[in-house]
Amino acid sequence: MLKPLILSAVLLPAAVLVPALADDAPLTVVSWGGDFAAMQDAALAQPFAAATGRKLRFVDTDDPAGLVKAQVEAGNVTADVASVGQGAAMRLCAEGDVEPIDPATLPPAPDGTPAAADFMPGTLGECFVPTDIYSTVIAYDASALDPAPQTAADFFDLQRFPGRRGLGRTPQFTLELALIADGVPAGQVYEVLATEAGVERALARLDGIRDQIVWWDAGAQPIQLLADAEVAMAHAYNGRVYKAAELDGLPLAILWDAQLYEVEGWVIPKGAPLAEQAHEFVAFSTAAEAQLRSAAILPYGPPRLSAQAMLADAGTGLAPHLPTAPANMANALFVAPEFWADHETELRERFTAWLGQD
Repeated sequence: MLKPLILSAVLLPAAVLVPALADDAPLTVVSWGGDFAAMQDAALAQPFAAATGRKLRFVDTDDPAGLVKAQVEAGNVTADVASVGQGAAMRLCAEGDVEPIDPATLPPAPDGTPAAADFMPGTLGECFVPTDIYSTVIAYDASALDPAPQTAADFFDLQRFPGRRGLGRTPQFTLELALIADGVPAGQVYEVLATEAGVERALARLDGIRDQIVWWDAGAQPIQLLADAEVAMAHAYNGRVYKAAELDGLPLAILWDAQLYEVEGWVIPKGAPLAEQAHEFVAFSTAAEAQLRSAAILPYGPPRLSAQAMLADAGTGLAPHLPTAPANMANALFVAPEFWADHETELRERFTAWLGQD
């Protein structure tokens, strides 16, 4: 059991901390539900409510970006803040569906470093402020597999590791894993996947285990599939695997080889009813101390460099379980938001067509 982090209060401009409210309407936060939204509520929403008097309510969906897009296009925006992946944020920003967020409004690091210099390079966007770095990993039942899998190629080896495989019903993550397992170096995956030959190569690798794949659509499902022994291995979100193993006592383990890590964070929909308060919440909830509170509940890596340093010094034993731990980054792939912003539509169509083949 991890020791709890003892964290100081987040220092923000006085305007954020004084509960001078025009009304008592809650901020509406669109998120992913389950353990992730529960973490956001405990680590971010409740402290913000205590500091400002502004309550928040969560709306759960498997597609926050799609919900934001639909509301903006319909001219009926009820969401104030939404949790989305970086690639989705880039598309929403380019299409004018979300508000710009000035990095100067975000709190500096504890040592005074401006926020723009404190976030990991390439993670802070024009309309996007990162909250966490999560990864999709290979999870397996450590009590059932002996020897344990060692590489991504083992996920596709049905002779040495018999049993079904759990995969997300999406081209993102699935195609990258297939290419790495087929021998493509992590640094060349998107160069290969940008070609028709590369897409065919990934799908051919998936064809080799096609009749043994159990497709999942929501993040809780691969953990349940493993717990019920429906699959021998599954692609799953690292935080959910950690919780199942460390807190719930399931005999699950993570294979960090070929982890696919992605940045997640906040966007503010165009026309948000409480846009001013939404900006205040984004600032509050992306301070270094807030990111530490989040990581203490669910082990997703903090995007702020200062938070990473503070976490390493905290002595909780949590750092090795994070995607950002040096040992876990040895053969990791950053899920490139620019690539998916440019190619998601065509690859989703191609992947859907492949799924429909007999």
